[in-house]
Formats: sequence, C-alpha cells, structure tokens
Amino acid sequence: MAPGPRFLLPWTPLVRMRTNPLRFLEEVARHGPVAQFRIGSQRIFVLSDPDGIEDVLITRASSFAKGRALERAKRTLGEGLLTSEGAFHLRQRRLVQPAFHKARVAGYAEAMTRAAMATRDRWHAGQPLEVSAEMNRLTLAIVADTLFGAQVGSDSDTARVQQAITSVMEMFDLVLVPFAEWLMYLPLPRIRQYRASQAALDSVIYGIIAARRASNEDRGDLLSMLLHAQDTEGAGGGMSDRQLRDEVITLFLAGHETTANALSWTWVLLGRNPGIEAKLHAELDTVLANRAATADDVGRLPYTRAVVAESMRLYPPAWTLGRRVLDDYAWAGHDIPRGSLILMSQWLLHRDPRFWPEPERFSPERWLHESGGRPRFAYFPFGGGNRVCVGESFAWTEAIIVLATIAQRWRLVLDPDHPVEPHPLITMRTRHGVRATAQLRAHGLSVSDSCKPPAG
Repeated sequence: MAPGPRFLLPWTPLVRMRTNPLRFLEEVARHGPVAQFRIGSQRIFVLSDPDGIEDVLITRASSFAKGRALERAKRTLGEGLLTSEGAFHLRQRRLVQPAFHKARVAGYAEAMTRAAMATRDRWHAGQPLEVSAEMNRLTLAIVADTLFGAQVGSDSDTARVQQAITSVMEMFDLVLVPFAEWLMYLPLPRIRQYRASQAALDSVIYGIIAARRASNEDRGDLLSMLLHAQDTEGAGGGMSDRQLRDEVITLFLAGHETTANALSWTWVLLGRNPGIEAKLHAELDTVLANRAATADDVGRLPYTRAVVAESMRLYPPAWTLGRRVLDDYAWAGHDIPRGSLILMSQWLLHRDPRFWPEPERFSPERWLHESGGRPRFAYFPFGGGNRVCVGESFAWTEAIIVLATIAQRWRLVLDPDHPVEPHPLITMRTRHGVRATAQLRAHGLSVSDSCKPPAG
C-alpha cells in the first residue's frame, strides 16, 4: 500500500487542495515517489517519479484516461483536443496537426511580432501596468489574428470573440469545482452568467464558421486549415460545425491563457533578477539591434529561449496532469487500483532537487548546457505522449518573439509593495496580478524608433 498523510477529518484533503494545492501536493510527495490520499471514496496517487510518469503518459498510455477536471471542462470545451479520448482524439489530432507544422508556425510569427509591437508602442515611460492583464490582452490578440486572420479591434467578429472569450475565461474555473455537475443546475447568478457567456461565445463562433463555409475563403489562418482539413488515414471527411466549434474554443482558451501566464511569470522573474535581465538585453541588442524579430530569430536567441524555459520550470503554466486508471496498475511495488486518479505535477518535478541543483533559483544558464542525464519527465511543461500539446512549437515561438520584442524597448520595474504569488487554478496564474512600471531601456529602442515587421 502506498504511503501518504493521514487526516483526522475526511474533508481535510479537499479543503487543502482547494486552498493551497501546491503546498499540499508537496507534503504528500514527501512520503515517496508514489504517495496517496483520499477525497471521499476517490483514491488519489501522487506520482513524482519521472520514469513512472513516462510509463503512464507514453508506455502504457492506453491504460489511462483523462481526469475528472477535464471531463467537467467539456461543458465549455466540448470534444476538443484537450478533452476528447480514444480514436476520436487521434482523428482530431490528425486533422489539427498540419496547422502547427514548422512552416505554418513560421508564418504566424509575423502576427506575433505585429501584436507585440502594438503593445510596446501603446506604453509610455512611467506608465503603471497590470502585467498579467497586458499579457492576456496581447496573447488573445495573437490567437485571434492567427486563428481568424484578423486583428482584434479591426474585425467585428474577432472583437466579439474576444469579449465572449474573456467572459467565459472569468467563469471557467466554476466548472472545475467539486460537485460542479449539480451546481450547474442551480439558478445562481454566477451560473446564469456562465451560461450567458457560453451562449454568446457559441453564437459568435458558429456565425464565423457559417460565413467561412459559405464563402469557401482560404485566408491562410488556422480556421481555414481546420475547415479544409480532411482525414485521409481514418474514416475520411472533414470536421462538422460542432467539431470545429470545439477545436476553435480549445485553441482560444488553451492557447492564449497558458502563454500569457508564462510571460507574466517571466516578467516577474526578470524584475527580481536584474543581472539576468541585463544578459537578456545584451543578447537582444547583439542579435536584433534595432530591427523587428522574425521566425528565423527564434533559433538565434538561445538566452531568450533559456529565460522562457526557466520561467516555465519554476512556474509551469500547466502545473499538474491527471489520469484515471482504467485497469489495475502497479509502479515501484505499489498497487494502484482501477478507478484511482493519478496526479503528475510539473510543479513538483520541476523543483525536485534530485534533478535541479538549487531548484528555487532562477538560472537560465542551466539550459545552455547539457542536461547531464536528467530524466525525460523531470521537465514536461507541455505534457507528453500522444496527448502532448499540439501547439508546443507555436507557444515557444510566441513566447520568445513577444519577450524579445517588448524587452528591446522596455524594462518592467515591479511594484515592491505588491504581493506576487502563484494562484494554481486550471493554469498557473498570479493571485493578485503583477503591478509594474514601464521604464525605457537605456540602450534599447527609443519611442521614436519605428521598426516594422518584415513583409511576407
């Protein structure tokens, strides 16, 4: 029997998971690489062995299914890539995958640069910023541009999607709370607001899909790719309107939220570490000088990439994965019965001193050298196996280009009196946001500089 903490009151684990899940999982993991606790009749195993995680996500992936949180998320996301299972998931992945091939992602880089430059041009010296809100606004503009081929604010459909998505995201965590299945039927004001936001979002998305089908227009964006995708390996045919809706909403919610959080934490860590920030600026000044970043620069900015990688190590946007056990399973001498839930936490593995010297220290340099035999799943910000994030290359490109573009001109000086701490909901947000002041770089781009993204 796997070890684990004992509690006098049966509801204590639920309360602890709701109030401070990171600390609670850390306490559970101290009992060993396989440790367990219960919430009611549900047995939950915390797996913090990288080889065990690889076994669950890759070697024996067919023996597991998504956890209950993502089952509940189907109320919002439907049967998109994040929530679907089995043969249907594999079919949808085949249809979506071409939209994220390397050449396609390189094509999206211009939209990323354009949106980042619009953000940095909007700021002025000494301006107080709520960084989390700024990054959410920026990444939403990017996903709107790349998904619908229109800039936020210049296209009425896209602007309406932005408003509807924002409303749904504000309510999204409601569907993940325990007993959400019953709560959703109550006539509570928050439930009514959630339903209204969901209906508004569906109305906009279905309207855009109908208009695109009628025109048969190929704008070269993600939606065009999805509309024209054909399953040549499976049952054949393309996506129904419902399938398109589910994938579009999944890309919107998962795409902009996770990158916005990664960038917010990156600015926090740079603000706390001016020496590292200076090295970042030096690389940008050397490689980019006074020109705009392009897709080709992603591979020419190793330190910028290392800053992003180290930020996602310390504050992974997706901080835990859950899998339901479909058949009795055993790992490291511990039996894990059918029906149990296995939690695999990036927060735990990314800060494990067995794999990361001085794990609490922000050190991008550790990514510039060999891993020294570090296990594969000591670092897995995008998951792994056949459910690894389909947009991983998109996310890396976006984060590097956005960080490089803004840091060319600005430093973000943190408000020393404002607390910044993790708020682990569906993603790793900042609990109170991030307050900072925009400060022009002494040797960066001036306000009068007018870099424009290259044509084509």
